[in-house]
Amino acid sequence: MPEKATVTDPADQGRTKRPGYGRLLRTRGAWTFLLPGFAARQPFAMLTISIVLLVQHTTGSYGTAGAVSATTGVSMALFAPYSGKLADRFGQRAVLLPGVLVHSAAGLTLTVLALSGAPTWTLFLAAVPTGASTPQIGPMVRARWGVRLQGSPLMQTAAAFESVTDEFTFVLGPLFATALCTGVDPAAGLIAEAALTLVGGLLFAAQKSTQPPVRPFDQHARVEHVSALRVPGVRVLIVTFLGIGAVFGGMQVSLAAYTEAMGRPGLNGVLYGIFAAGNMLSGLVCGAVAWKIAPQRRLLIGYTALAITASGLWAAQSVVVLAGLGLLVGVCIAPSLITGYTLVEKIVPATSRTEAFTWLTGAVALGQAAAVTVAGQLEDGFWDGAGFLVPMGGTVLALVVMFLLRSRLVPPSAGRTVARGVGHRVPVAVD
Repeated sequence: MPEKATVTDPADQGRTKRPGYGRLLRTRGAWTFLLPGFAARQPFAMLTISIVLLVQHTTGSYGTAGAVSATTGVSMALFAPYSGKLADRFGQRAVLLPGVLVHSAAGLTLTVLALSGAPTWTLFLAAVPTGASTPQIGPMVRARWGVRLQGSPLMQTAAAFESVTDEFTFVLGPLFATALCTGVDPAAGLIAEAALTLVGGLLFAAQKSTQPPVRPFDQHARVEHVSALRVPGVRVLIVTFLGIGAVFGGMQVSLAAYTEAMGRPGLNGVLYGIFAAGNMLSGLVCGAVAWKIAPQRRLLIGYTALAITASGLWAAQSVVVLAGLGLLVGVCIAPSLITGYTLVEKIVPATSRTEAFTWLTGAVALGQAAAVTVAGQLEDGFWDGAGFLVPMGGTVLALVVMFLLRSRLVPPSAGRTVARGVGHRVPVAVD
């Protein structure tokens, strides 16, 4: 069982009211999983665009390329929670080692099929295991922070740090993949993705001392492993993160269509960069604030702001207005993501947190895949910019659900069992 790290001296914790990134990064053992974790999560952001560029090159169809890519995203969203559940039950290393091997092999198979002109149905077939085996490095890193920072006020800072890291990944990954596919070879992006997954994943799995401990089997206690999905608050958060995924997917398609219709496609990267910058900057600020408002209230307030700003995108009549609204939408996303992940630490038993994190990550991916499809149809069938209705619809619907079920996001009191079900179970106190 890994040794629990001492974050700071208890007396120092009492004097410090505002935990910061400096203290977070001085957490003992943090760099041993942060560096390989950062390398291993880059492929996650490269996968979609690499598939699109490769399949479009070999088939000549953006429709087919988008559909194959969406199949990968849906497959990942459906299988990611089971990967997280297995990681909680048997350990991250036990899941990662076979996972990165299967993912790399599936990605290379998809590459070979595309380059060889294989029937289109085989591309969809190969896309399923490619998405299903995508390593969930981000949730695993968050679970490791939970172990190192148990009971520390730095957990909020860690959630913010991970949100910013995710955004940084989604800025670098697509740029790297696009440069490889356009400057080297159309297959280079997917090949690099498979190689980085293999090398980064194996390096991350090698950090055994920081992985969350696996609860040993006790035949006398007859402890039942509680699924994160049994926690009512997790189901509410899944809907919340589906709406966030709708923003990401809707923005990607709609910005591309909007700038293409203007005859200035080069602005697409600039506008999306502004959106991502707002997300990263607000994430940094959010993590540096010592919040006194309860997380469930912060989530409701932040998500309301997200729904309001996203609802104005479709009415933007100029690039300047669209850039400003995109910046505001990005600013509102990070606090919602950070607070959602923070709530997982409060409402989910420690033995099920990796699974809970993967449910949320999968929800974002599923919302994004659905939004890409719907926004594309709206852009083809209606006016330029009609796809911006998707972020509005996704966030407003999620906000309604969250408001109606907000009581389920209230963390239970200490000593109270957080999930219900059949069978004998030892009550698990929430941290």
